Amino acid sequence: MRVRVASLDMETGLEGKVVLVTGGAGGIGTAITRAFAAEGAVPVIHYRSSEERARALEKETGGFALRADLTVETEVEDLFEQAVVTAGRLDILVANAGWWPSTDEPVWQMSTDRWRRTLAINLDGTFFCCRAFLRHVEKTGNGNIVLVSSTAGVLGEAGHADYAAAKSALAGGFLKSLKNEIVRVAPAGRVNTVCPGWTQTEMTKDELKDPELVRKITRTMALEKVGQAEDVARVVVALASDEISGHVTGEVITVAGGMEGRLLR
Repeated sequence: MRVRVASLDMETGLEGKVVLVTGGAGGIGTAITRAFAAEGAVPVIHYRSSEERARALEKETGGFALRADLTVETEVEDLFEQAVVTAGRLDILVANAGWWPSTDEPVWQMSTDRWRRTLAINLDGTFFCCRAFLRHVEKTGNGNIVLVSSTAGVLGEAGHADYAAAKSALAGGFLKSLKNEIVRVAPAGRVNTVCPGWTQTEMTKDELKDPELVRKITRTMALEKVGQAEDVARVVVALASDEISGHVTGEVITVAGGMEGRLLR
């Protein structure tokens, strides 16, 4: 399949590749799943509770929907085993699944249970998935990983230090370690991270109807607009493609309209 970028007509080389997208039926996950399918890839759509959406995407994209709780080690192992049996192999992992606790809680008020739950979903689950994928890569000798973090992992987020800490690992030490480890089992293997900022999805659409909130958000951004899930998906696809990003690894790409940790207007 081809992707058109300005005047370029570029092969992504993703046709026939099998990609497992965790949280593949969520807001950004759905856009990622569709973007890979549009390039001729075969998506394995992971879900935990969004079965109806996952099954609909399965029919739409010709992929496969598989359920797992990513905080349970054995379920993750079963997920990857089922994916390989169902699709034949795995070429790409997009570790997209995550959870943002909506309640604003500073560290001195945060319970240990919340801290542990946030890290379990956002960090432990990603570790389990990367480990299972890399065990498969050890057998096949090839594979790429795209981690989905957040601007909270780069800039921090007051009231959500648990989420920011987990996402920071995906944009920092975990990423940098993985990009050096993957080449031990896949000489051309790559690992990169995408950090979305505020993004219009089903989850955020009601909040983003508030013009005052949008004004507040975009005051920290060079581009005065809220991102779309498709904006994130296109970057994920580009990083997964060896044709487009074959010499890019260990990098963090922020998809947030030039967001900074300060007011710009």
